Amino acid sequence: MGCNFSLNIRPFSYKLGTKLYLCSLKIKNMSQDVRVRFAPSPTGPLHIGGVRTALYNYLFAKKLKGTFILRIEDTDQNRYVPGAEQYIIDALNWCGIPYDEGPGKEGGYGPYRQSERKDKYMAFAEKLVESNHAYYAFDSATSLDEQRKAAEAKGETFIYNWHNRNELDNSLNLTEEETRSRIDAGEDFVIRFKSPQDETLFLHDIIRGAMSIDTNILDDKVLFKADGMPTYHLANIVDDHLMEITHVIRGEEWLPSLALHVLLYRSFGWEAPQFAHLPLIMKPVGKGKLSKRDGDKMGFPVFPLEWKDPNTGDISMGYREDGYLPQAVVNFLAFLGWNPGTEKEVYTLEGLIQDFDLEKVHKGGAKFDPEKTKWFQQQHLQLLDEATITGLFMDFLDKKGISENKEYVARVVHLIKERAVFVADLWDSGNFFFERPHIYEEKAAKKAWKEDTAPLMTELTNIINKVEDFSAQNLSAIVKPWIHEKGVGFGRVMQPLRLSLVGEMKGPDVFDIMALIGKDKTLERLRFAIQTL
Repeated sequence: MGCNFSLNIRPFSYKLGTKLYLCSLKIKNMSQDVRVRFAPSPTGPLHIGGVRTALYNYLFAKKLKGTFILRIEDTDQNRYVPGAEQYIIDALNWCGIPYDEGPGKEGGYGPYRQSERKDKYMAFAEKLVESNHAYYAFDSATSLDEQRKAAEAKGETFIYNWHNRNELDNSLNLTEEETRSRIDAGEDFVIRFKSPQDETLFLHDIIRGAMSIDTNILDDKVLFKADGMPTYHLANIVDDHLMEITHVIRGEEWLPSLALHVLLYRSFGWEAPQFAHLPLIMKPVGKGKLSKRDGDKMGFPVFPLEWKDPNTGDISMGYREDGYLPQAVVNFLAFLGWNPGTEKEVYTLEGLIQDFDLEKVHKGGAKFDPEKTKWFQQQHLQLLDEATITGLFMDFLDKKGISENKEYVARVVHLIKERAVFVADLWDSGNFFFERPHIYEEKAAKKAWKEDTAPLMTELTNIINKVEDFSAQNLSAIVKPWIHEKGVGFGRVMQPLRLSLVGEMKGPDVFDIMALIGKDKTLERLRFAIQTL
């Protein structure tokens, strides 16, 4: 027996029986156009693990001037959720990683929904039957269940493969006429892949390196179901081939399927793409992969956009609605499993495209850190120019029903943006620029407002009322000498002054606050505090 298949990975050998065979493998010419695909199922909102898979595909494609494809794998109609496909598209667009080909963006390889390609798959499944790489199986669910129970009674695990397939109800034990007769009679059947026996298959993964698989442990997977739809294994291989996918970059959960998929390529006589299996995103605390429950428990999103379940009405948090910038989300997702090998952490999308390398993706799981995501958010907010932050903050104010001129908002942003993580933080730290305090923080009031404070503030009000140049510099030059002349500590004046203007002990320099809100509002707030406190 010889090798008549080729893979675009490094050369490897495999053993058949007691013989060792060396296969001459065709190495993928990187000058060929790179084509990658992100192939989610529309069964609900897109988890950030899925977004990361899409991101890595996008970065890889763009670095190599290739094509990023979205393919919707909706063959499982029982799990289909209305709105999920549009959610996936909206999420990719919000993150700034739109697909080049896919639904609504035809590129000559469509349709891009598997449900619209279902007529293609049966012919390929039958081709495998004709070449003796697959067979028709008529086993009922009841008979298979009995087989499982019998195996369990012996302390064994039931596997449908080389060791028992010749004893089960399938076309391997029937004549061609008997098989055709049962099919023509409308009897339910599936098509199973015929896994090879006594072979050691050597595989290669861009991230995980060399692996070997004993084919005797593989089961004969169903490729075509009794309902007339292909399973993921067949549809994904056929579609990847027809769409000329050069690299399959997908989650670690598909690693156990790698041997089957490579064997399918071999059975069809097709050149296989290169494979890269990404590490899992792990819980912040404890073991296991990140789930929605972790986000609900610890108060952070696990979805890019807010999602409303069409069946239950339940709403799940989204990074967009929580105030994260898309560039911050992309940055922290890139570092969940990849590192450039330098100290640099803050990246633009263009920088990620330039530095991204699949071979620098880690094998081990990447622990999700909610605080680190906030750090990335702060870094990217501070990278924005003040005009952009001002625009975002004006949108925020508008939603609160506050109308203020752009110049004023820009001056506020200039004073308080440095410590902000989210745009909403600008309101939390600077709401007093837009609303007069009506109540005062109790602990601060007890500390700042003493029996002699009201006369001091009244005298300060009279001084401020006479100031013509209401700049921060001039106010400081007038008020500070007055405090010195009064012979009282600065805290005796500056603390109640801040309390009067802000309502608590926060905010930038007091004179900056006064200069920005203006003389009239400064005096109004001082008089209100004197009367109230």
